[in-house]
This record gives sequence, C-alpha cells and structure tokens, in this order.
Amino acid sequence: MTRVVSFRHMADGTREDYLLLEELEREFAAGLPERVLAALRRLDHSFEGYRITRLVHSLQTATRAEAAGADEELVLGALLHDVGDELAPFNHAELAAGILRPYVRPEVTWIVEQHGLFQTYHYAHHLGGDRHQRERHKGHPWYDACVAFCEWDQASFDPDYPTRPLAHFEPLVRRILSREAYDPRWIAPGT
Repeated sequence: MTRVVSFRHMADGTREDYLLLEELEREFAAGLPERVLAALRRLDHSFEGYRITRLVHSLQTATRAEAAGADEELVLGALLHDVGDELAPFNHAELAAGILRPYVRPEVTWIVEQHGLFQTYHYAHHLGGDRHQRERHKGHPWYDACVAFCEWDQASFDPDYPTRPLAHFEPLVRRILSREAYDPRWIAPGT
C-alpha cells in the first residue's frame, strides 16, 4: 500500500506527514544516479544534425576530460554538461548545473552552467552574434578552466575519436550522485 500524507494543503500537514515525506524523498533521491544514466541514454536518440549522437558527444567530452587528467568531479561535469538538452533546449547548461550542484564543488557547477555561453566563441560569429561573450567573465577565478572545458566540448563531435563507453563512466555517476547532498566534505551548503 502506498503511504501518503493526511493533508490537502501544506499548511495542514503534521509532523508525521513531513517526516514521511522526508523519508520518501531520501528513498527517491537514492535513485538519482539511475535516472541520470537513463537521461544520458536518451541522448542517443535526441537532437539530430551532428555527425554523432548527443550521447556520444557527452561521452567524448568526458573521455577528453579524463585523458587530460581532470578529476572525477570535472569528468562527471563533462559527461553531464548536455544532459539537459531534451528538457531545457534553451537553458540546458543551467539544468545540468542544477543536477550537479548538490554533489560537486562550486567550480564544476559554474563551469557547466557557463559552458553554453563560453561555447559561443566557436560559432556565434557564423550566425551574426558576438563570439566574445565569454569575455564578460574575464578575471573570474574559473574563467580559464571553463575555456579549457569548452575546448574538450567543441572538439567532441568526431565520429573517429576513440570514445569510452557509458559503462566506463557508470561507476563514477553512481559514486558521486550517491553522495549526501551538500555535504561540506565536497561542497559548501547553499553554493
């Protein structure tokens, strides 16, 4: 039998109701890694037009990050940077950063959140836009790291690149996204 709260309006909830919801939320949150992996798999049948699928692009970006010696949080950021493409095509970077924020250091979240803007350096001029939009962040402590991240990203549309499979990254996804959210060992609360 499904356990449910007694209220129809949150203001009428009891302590027992909110303890139940807290317990159910913890149980649901434990499934996050598998839901994220499923979202990545859906990218294999997503937006077309590139020479590779969005999943392969994500895998290539993570493979490049790993090959460059990035730590596991940044590799995860590279893997998930476009996971929001299906649900938030016009602000996918913010969605991906929102998924990562409770589990990784603020630098990784900032890089993932800004990568869409930084990436315009490689194409905006072809569409009549300003390719130097990223310069508004010049002087930011993570500016150079985001530029480097976008080099991995922009180069990851190559059907001939030796790309690691999703199975290679699955333990990383499960390990990091199973952390306690906002644990101060890896992230300051509220950042």
